Amino acid sequence: MDVYEAVRHLIVLGTYPAGQPVAEVELCERLGVSRTPVREALRRLESDGLVQAARRGVTVVELDAKALRDAYLVRACMEELTAELAACRQRDGELSPASLLRLVEHADLAGQATQRGDLAAGVRHNQAFHQCIATLADNPTASAVLDRIWDQITISTRASLTSPARPVRVDDEHRWLIEAITAGDPQQAAAHAREHVLSTMSVLTKQGEKA
Repeated sequence: MDVYEAVRHLIVLGTYPAGQPVAEVELCERLGVSRTPVREALRRLESDGLVQAARRGVTVVELDAKALRDAYLVRACMEELTAELAACRQRDGELSPASLLRLVEHADLAGQATQRGDLAAGVRHNQAFHQCIATLADNPTASAVLDRIWDQITISTRASLTSPARPVRVDDEHRWLIEAITAGDPQQAAAHAREHVLSTMSVLTKQGEKA
């Protein structure tokens, strides 16, 4: 893992939470590298929208309500597209049974993790599930956009899973999406994917109103 990926990993996993400063010196010591690669990594992460310049160094970006909503709306469009493309490829006989089995395995792991209250693992497997769909879609541009958006809203996604009813609902939505893709039904797959993302956004919006 290079320095950029290592720092990105630390931020996405919450080692450096949203709004917290990220010190170059601390990163150098933690990763055992000089300041030059750390600075380059932070510059790339700033362009990714994960950190922003502060009075001293950088801080992890914390999306405000509008930015979070904007990110989810873009994610909804992208996941609608990748689900549709994956279903089209299944309809045309381009997907292997093994690739569809991997999708089910990711859904199983996500559901198991959230049900036992391991939210960090739940978020990780949830993201892997959606990344698997993007891989099945075979559209690298859409995958790259989704990876960036997922990084930006991971903390918010983790928070949405704390809602008592949400883990079960998320698992149901994953299963409906799998069924549509496996059936080779692009229209249904796209609809389920979009509704799934918008449902998560709705939960976050309600949580924000109560805060």
